[in-house]
Amino acid sequence: MRIISGKYKGRHFDVPRNFKARPTTDFAKENLFNILSNIIDFEETVALDLFSGTGSISLELLSRGCKEVTSVEMDSLHFSHLKRCSQTLGDSNWRMVRNDVFRFIRSCKAGYDLIFADPPYALKELKEIPDMILGTQMLTTDGILVFEHGKDYDFSNHPCFFRHVAYGSVNFSFFKKQEQL
Repeated sequence: MRIISGKYKGRHFDVPRNFKARPTTDFAKENLFNILSNIIDFEETVALDLFSGTGSISLELLSRGCKEVTSVEMDSLHFSHLKRCSQTLGDSNWRMVRNDVFRFIRSCKAGYDLIFADPPYALKELKEIPDMILGTQMLTTDGILVFEHGKDYDFSNHPCFFRHVAYGSVNFSFFKKQEQL
């Protein structure tokens, strides 16, 4: 897994073979961040990475200068990997939370300018996650939710949906709070 751009550009992190998570492909990640760079100012952004897995998105957000990145991951192996990556970088803007994402969403009082969620594609609650997040105060007034999902889901009729892009089997749906649209 490599960081594509920013202050940590070119850094590689080995993902353990026994990992259950799959990192977002470099091609999809690069295109996603090209879109995001036209929508947000990373240096002014407080970001949340739900279902962090390998940490690929968190690392890219940190590299591009986000003010703060919070990664939420429940799996102990994945969380240990995130901690090793954090120790390697030594970036004080990275906060890690070992917690169930659904429990985190219910209890979260913080606000985020960018929320990225990449649940396991087979997760039975997958289609409900955007509403769970958008129904809280987690997303700031001008905040954006980027939701990664498989091709079997279509969120285009959601009232907060504003964009969809697909790169192979990787799909990103973008949401803003309804009053922003």
